[in-house]
Order: sequence, then C-alpha cells, then structure tokens
Amino acid sequence: MRFLALWRPAGVEPSGPPDPAHMAEMGKLVDEMMQKGSLIGTEPLAARSSGARVKRSGANYSVSEEPDRMAGYAFLNAASREEAIEQVKVFMQVAGDGVCEIRQIVEM
Repeated sequence: MRFLALWRPAGVEPSGPPDPAHMAEMGKLVDEMMQKGSLIGTEPLAARSSGARVKRSGANYSVSEEPDRMAGYAFLNAASREEAIEQVKVFMQVAGDGVCEIRQIVEM
C-alpha cells in the first residue's frame, strides 16, 4: 500500500535555512528508508505564503492564503496503516514536534 504523509511542524515558520546537523540526520534517515523501500519520495515545501487555497462552489471560485503550514511530504510504502504510522513515528523522532497527517493512496 502507498500512503501520503504531510508534515506540519510545531511552532512558527522558520526564518532561515535549516540547521546543517539536523539536515544531515534527516538525510541519513531518508537514505535508510529509501534503501529499505519504505520511502518512495520526499521533498520539502516552500513557505505557505508562496501557495494558495482555491475553493469552488458552483461556478464561483475563491482564492485565499493557505492557513496550514506544511513543511514537507513523503510518499510511503507500507504493508498496512499501522506500518505507515510506525514509519512516521521514526521520522518524527528526527523531525521533532508537530503533526503528520497520513492518507492512504487509493490503488486504481
């Protein structure tokens, strides 16, 4: 099964580049997960000010700022929802406090 994990760190948006030691630790985790086949791909996301939320109601569209800060996403390979949860727990041990939403991708 494939899952999408959306990462929202606790606190405010960072004002500068990430700590190099933290990025090295994250890079090591990403490499390990990719070698095991549990991580399909991952990328950081730009600040929410560069994005938008588009809503549609009938023929009307509205555009607003995205209120939820997402720092990144990951596509995961897992045998079950529980396995995906365990993978996210390992990620959060390195990433730190926050919330990670996990959504299963429907296989068509």
